[in-house]
Amino acid sequence: MKATKKSARIAGLLYLLMAITGAFGILYVPSNIIVHGDVTQTANNIITSESLFRMGIVSYLICQASFVFVVLALYHLLKGVNGKLALLMLALVIVAIPIAFLNMLNQIAALILLSGVDSLQEFEPEQLNSLVMVFLKLHEQGIYIVQIFWGLWLFPFGLLVYKSGFIPRVLGILLMIACFGYMVDSFAFLLYPHVGDIISPYATVPSAIGEFSIILWLLIKGVKG
Repeated sequence: MKATKKSARIAGLLYLLMAITGAFGILYVPSNIIVHGDVTQTANNIITSESLFRMGIVSYLICQASFVFVVLALYHLLKGVNGKLALLMLALVIVAIPIAFLNMLNQIAALILLSGVDSLQEFEPEQLNSLVMVFLKLHEQGIYIVQIFWGLWLFPFGLLVYKSGFIPRVLGILLMIACFGYMVDSFAFLLYPHVGDIISPYATVPSAIGEFSIILWLLIKGVKG
């Protein structure tokens, strides 16, 4: 039981690291850099706050790298509950991580376009600014694609928690609900972008509640004695 509690707390600590770095890279930095509908101001923000923009990229990459260790820790903790479900949880995360890493190339491309390299001298500033916004939009779309897997892995995770007997069942239910929150957010945005903008603040609430609840439980309580 002591070993299990230790594994739970390690998983919670890694999960917390992932949540903090993810929030910084995915939410905080873009909200302070990107001005929707204003390509010139967005480009100027990247140039004047390049260090912040780069920190956002690195933070996002740390988040995704941490995801590997989070799911391995959770797999070790929960594989005894149901091996097949634990493998499914692991597989869904392993699929998601390369997509997330490759998607970050879009933000790196935006930096290259504004770097002033000789090969881009033939382009007018307005053209470069427009291309920067295109790559930032591609990155945003990529987030909604990989978010599908960020949702899917929570269902087997939630089911494992529900069946475990050493973590409260309500947390498993919250995680399974969070799965559908991510899915609704992604598909609503990809199918009907204007509707997605309206739904997104509400669809992500179950995700936030479910994931932060399990993080806090793993960190503070670990597992039931």
